[in-house]
Amino acid sequence: MPTIFTKIINGEIPCYKIAEDENFFAFLDINPNAKGHTLCIPKEEVDKIMDLDKETYLGLMDFSRKVAKAMEASLECKRVGLTVIGLEVPHAHVHLIPLNEMKEASFQHKVSLEKEEFERIAASIRAKMQ
Repeated sequence: MPTIFTKIINGEIPCYKIAEDENFFAFLDINPNAKGHTLCIPKEEVDKIMDLDKETYLGLMDFSRKVAKAMEASLECKRVGLTVIGLEVPHAHVHLIPLNEMKEASFQHKVSLEKEEFERIAASIRAKMQ
């Protein structure tokens, strides 16, 4: 059965898309640690990030770097943190989290955003993608 991320990639579930190429997809996390929290995923459904083949793993890191650079250029934050946990959804993914305080790196701290704010943030990051 396809994961929720595969359903997002296929357009079966809406998302706030940031970027997409032939192999990867980035979108805003709808339960964010901070404004602009973004998920980067391979389009190929693989459960664990360390089970990706080397080419896909390196491609995901490069794709994530490009998204993080756009986030830094468009969001007010000291840096963009990167974490891989992988317990929430059985589909390899990278969390890119805009950080101003350590608590934003904790998955215990969440922020609530309205649809319009998600849309504004996604548009702002997309505008900085190169």
